[in-house]
Amino acid sequence: MTAIDFHGVYPAMCTPFNDDEDRSIDFETLRADAQRLEAAGVDGLVPVGSTGESATMTHDEHVEVVEAVIDAVDDVPVIAGTGSNNTREALSLSQRAADAGADALLLISPYYNKPEQQGLIDHYTTIADEVDCPQIVYNVPSRTGRNIEPDTAVELASHENIRAFKAASGDMNQISEIIERTRDEEFTVLSGDDGMTLPILAVGGHGCISVSANVEPERTCAMVGAALAEDYERARAIHHELGPLFRTLFVETNPIPVKEAMRIRGYGPAHVRSPLTRLSEEHLDDLRDVLAVLEDEDLEDEYAEIER
Repeated sequence: MTAIDFHGVYPAMCTPFNDDEDRSIDFETLRADAQRLEAAGVDGLVPVGSTGESATMTHDEHVEVVEAVIDAVDDVPVIAGTGSNNTREALSLSQRAADAGADALLLISPYYNKPEQQGLIDHYTTIADEVDCPQIVYNVPSRTGRNIEPDTAVELASHENIRAFKAASGDMNQISEIIERTRDEEFTVLSGDDGMTLPILAVGGHGCISVSANVEPERTCAMVGAALAEDYERARAIHHELGPLFRTLFVETNPIPVKEAMRIRGYGPAHVRSPLTRLSEEHLDDLRDVLAVLEDEDLEDEYAEIER
């Protein structure tokens, strides 16, 4: 396995599907996309998370996607999405992904059944005890219906296999508290919300698991790299440049807009699995406009003056 310290940019990869009745996985495009992102300078890849439509995949498909991404790249770590609302299922997926060679695991908190905080602790601890692989706790209450409270995150941070926290609660006070209270642990807080990545870095976060990095990996890496180097003037400039993209990629349920953006850029098909649908016409022109503006701008030239 590749060493991983959970600093930097980790695109939450899309899973490309073929235009057939079953929306079978397009493994050729998947491998090419992994190689494109690695060449762009990202710090790792995250297949089969929410952006990868993991909720529509069989367990075998999960593992096949993880294996394909691992085989496609040379030097970047692969973080496999293995979460579930069923602890036994999450444990099985986690073990299979680790056995396949994943460098780390990303586990969304149990959704729908809405466990209490002790249930969340038991869920994550069970998996961390059984699977000897670095793990990231993923908090996204808008999808799960349950928030991971700071006390819970801090307790989980003490486990040797729980190494990071993907923060997508939208609550900066909570995120800042978790960073503050885990500063003495070998524990990293990563942004799970592109629009909040820079604020999270400013209070001590160390990177992001990013949707927009699928479309603009170089700019996302430049922004995060500048912030980690405490060059906040440059980081702010890139943050504001990417702002329209951050907003446009969430006008409908993720990954609907980002898959359309990938299609427009020529990186892969926009097909999604039911019950998701293609991006509506009312948002398509706006997405094209945002992408066109970014394509017309040269990253190095634009920031040369700031760097000087």
